[in-house]
Amino acid sequence: MNWNTLDSVDQLDQIAQESFEQPVVLFKHSTRCPTSAMSLRFFENGFKEEAGIKPYFLDLIVHRDVSNEIAVKFGVLHQSPQVILLKDGKAVFDASHHEINFAHLPKALQA
Repeated sequence: MNWNTLDSVDQLDQIAQESFEQPVVLFKHSTRCPTSAMSLRFFENGFKEEAGIKPYFLDLIVHRDVSNEIAVKFGVLHQSPQVILLKDGKAVFDASHHEINFAHLPKALQA
């Protein structure tokens, strides 16, 4: 899986703009948490490139400021681990912990 790295608050406006062209998913990962590691593996194993969803990876231990700004900018309560699906500049779906499953994302886009 080819992740795009999210490591700056400045990227969030660009990513929001990208979501008007194609859906974007943000994966917020805690490198200190076994549940996060398990959720990441499960997400990566289920990822389908043909779904056309651009993936961004955030190490929230290193970049907690970015994680905090995501919560503010997109109105999604911070969780870890967490996926947030963006379309047309807005969060249209989010899930955390054991609820993280790539299969939910294409379905959320159809809703």
